[in-house]
Order: sequence, then structure tokens, then C-alpha cells
Amino acid sequence: MTEKTLYLETLDPVEIFGVNHLHFEKIIQAFPKLKLVARGNEIRVMGELADIELFSRKMEAIEQWIAKYRSMTESDLIRILEQDPETGFPEGFSEEEVLVYGNNGKSIKARTLNQKRLVEEYLHNDLLLAVGPAGTGKTYTAIALAVKAFKNKSVKKIILTRPAVEAGEHLGFLPGDMKDKLDPYLQPLYDALHDMIPVKKLETLMAEGTIQIAPLAYMRGRTLDNAFVILDEAQNATHRQLKMFLTRMGKNAKFIVTGDITQIDLPDPSKSGLPGAIGILRDIHGISIVVFDERDIIRHRLVKKIIEAYRKIEVNQEKASS
Repeated sequence: MTEKTLYLETLDPVEIFGVNHLHFEKIIQAFPKLKLVARGNEIRVMGELADIELFSRKMEAIEQWIAKYRSMTESDLIRILEQDPETGFPEGFSEEEVLVYGNNGKSIKARTLNQKRLVEEYLHNDLLLAVGPAGTGKTYTAIALAVKAFKNKSVKKIILTRPAVEAGEHLGFLPGDMKDKLDPYLQPLYDALHDMIPVKKLETLMAEGTIQIAPLAYMRGRTLDNAFVILDEAQNATHRQLKMFLTRMGKNAKFIVTGDITQIDLPDPSKSGLPGAIGILRDIHGISIVVFDERDIIRHRLVKKIIEAYRKIEVNQEKASS
């Protein structure tokens, strides 16, 4: 006998269970071998592991249906419950280009040309380099792909890493233990995950080590099998560090490296390994390089103009010094 707790934090439980738990009664009838107890936004499930896994997939399908259509009738529920999980969702349901459904039913999808290209290249390559300016959604799209792969059981764990360059020699002056010192540099990765995975579930996955967020230095000596691994801010990794990271790739692994070669924080920018890696890896089969540009910026409209203004100054400075 196995017991598992599912957390339904992305939607109002009433939308899933129905008024007076009428929908939940139908769900109970569909799984007679399981004992189901619903309290608030939690469902305790007890039974055989295979039945629990099937139930989890059905609940995810129900959540996705409601997130997309904002409602679910009794007939919709019955069709989802009766559908063979191996053949996908009932007719009429289309995931279109949605990568994952995040918290509060938010659909997360590739929105720009190069975000879509990153998704397409991911299907045919095990290592991708996504390079371009800030605000283009490189890392966010990569993390969405990782969460989707994990939910689809294509990988067993997600590992997110960044070089903690800014910490440098000042690390010892920051308060707290090592985790407290490094978390500020990893916060953007936490933020993206919090958009896509319910808080309690994310805490559980991180406690189990299924999702790991760590500085790049912690990757040394590891072989990363059955994992989706993302190196963010790769422009701040040296040639040696980047080579170390890329050679961690194990069996059934997907690697995405993101970075912006115009925002190198290393004391000596020429030490960045990312520009060199783009040239070294460009023609290797199984590796794809996706270059983002200002057209992909999805932050405030002024961000694009700010980047363009700074680029003009930098170009003029380069001309003056040459």
C-alpha cells in the first residue's frame, strides 16, 4: 500500500471537485481501487503505485482542461476519465504550443520567433546554446521545457545552475550559511520555477533532490544522467568552467546553456568561455545554437530602446578606440 498527497494549488479546488463535490464523486467512482480523501487543496491517495500514477496523470489532465477552457462540465470530466492516457487528451482538447500550465492556470508557451525556435531545436538536439540580450525569455523558456520534460517523465530530475561570479571574494562577508550566501544569485531560477510548480510540490521536489539549484562550482566531478540541466548566465563562466560543465552530460540528458555575451561580469571579460564555445560547438551534430535579439524582448517596451541606446554608445566607443 502506497500513500501520496497531491497539491492542487494552480486552481480553485471547487473548479475541480465541483459544487458539493459532485465531480469528485465521479473521480472516486473511476478509481475504485484507490482510497481518496480531499481536504482543501489537497488529495490524499492510498493504493497500489500504478493506480496512483494513473490517477495523478488524470488529475493533471483535469487541471489542464480547466486552465485552458476555464470550466469543466460533467460530460467533459467523464470523457477525460475514460480517455486512454496513452492517446492524449479527449477530442476537442489541444495543448497547441503550451509548454506547461503554471500556477493560477497560467499557460506558458513560446511567444517570440526565437523562443519558438528554441522549442523546435530542443526536439532534435541534446545540447542547446541560447544566447542574446536580457529580457528575451531564454532562461524562462528553457526552464519551461525542463518542467515539461519532467512532467512527461522524459527525465528524472532538473538541475539549474549559474556561476556565482558576483559573490567572488566578498562571499564571506555575506550573512548566513552557504545556501543563504548563494541564494540571491540563484533567485531568478527560483522565480521561474515558482511560476510553474505549486509551492508545496516544489518544496518537496527540492527536498528530495529531484529539482536542484546550485552554483556552477558544485557541478565538478558529477555525471548527470536522466537529467535536464540548465546553465544560466554562462557568459560568466570561464573556458575551463564551461568545458567542465559540458562534459558532465550523462545518458539521457538534455543540456541548455543560456547567456548574454554583452553582459560579462568577469574581472577580465576576455576570460569568458561562452564566445569561444559558440565557435567551437557550432558545427557538431546534436548541438544547436539559437541567437536571440531585440525582437524577442518581452519586458517593458522601454527595455528594447535602452538596449539599443547602449549598443550605439558601445559601437561608437569601439570605433573610437580602433
